[in-house]
Amino acid sequence: MDTTQLLKGVLDLAVLAALRDDDGYGYDILRRLRTAGLADVGDASVYGTLRRLFNAGFLNTYVVPSIEGPHRKYYALNSAGQAELDRSGKVWHGFAVTMNELLDERETA
Repeated sequence: MDTTQLLKGVLDLAVLAALRDDDGYGYDILRRLRTAGLADVGDASVYGTLRRLFNAGFLNTYVVPSIEGPHRKYYALNSAGQAELDRSGKVWHGFAVTMNELLDERETA
């Protein structure tokens, strides 16, 4: 199965989850997602998702100066983002349970 379509449907949730414990800048978040096993996630997709989540009011941003290169724009989960992570996480878990039941049903038939 091609995971690209699945990833499109859960990228918002994945990015929010990647920011749950620690703020991060674009490439850092991309690295976290890939390290977690989402190897197919694209750079442009993550940056677009960060902009969309910020515009939706789920993230705050701040800039940190860097001596080694350009300043970095950090993203932080705010209270609305935490609420969205909780809500979307419950939806995902319910969906995963349903899919697991369907798949288990077929395997035992």
